Amino acid sequence: MKRNVIETVLGAVVLMVAGVFLAFAYNSADLRPIAGYKITARFNAVDGLTVGSDVRVGGVKIGSVVGQSIDLESYQAVVVMSLRPDISLPDDSVASVSSEGLLGGKYIRLDPGGSEKHLADGGELTETKDIVSLEEMLGKVIFLVTDEMENGG
Repeated sequence: MKRNVIETVLGAVVLMVAGVFLAFAYNSADLRPIAGYKITARFNAVDGLTVGSDVRVGGVKIGSVVGQSIDLESYQAVVVMSLRPDISLPDDSVASVSSEGLLGGKYIRLDPGGSEKHLADGGELTETKDIVSLEEMLGKVIFLVTDEMENGG
């Protein structure tokens, strides 16, 4: 009977330590969505981008992706982002979907423009760049290499 009590207490301690670890990891990883003003951008493709992905300027997180939908007329992906209220983004800024690395996740990269006008809540970025997927790039490289080998290069 004494052994069961020790095992139960030890199990409870392990669960508490795991809970503290998860809370610490959640707070330090900055996974919470940014609360602020919302803007939208339209892309032809947003492969791998998910709700909760970062929005960055110069590599610094300034917002989060809070929604994705499809425009039923143009068939473009509509991405809704929430940006920090202290960030005032020029309305001619360029949005692109970027990758954190070869196996990393996707995020929205914003390149601020030089306009005097700034985006307000509900504004839309009109300048966007489409993502070039790794599969497309590999396909082009393989096509170029095999074409060159067939032509005696």
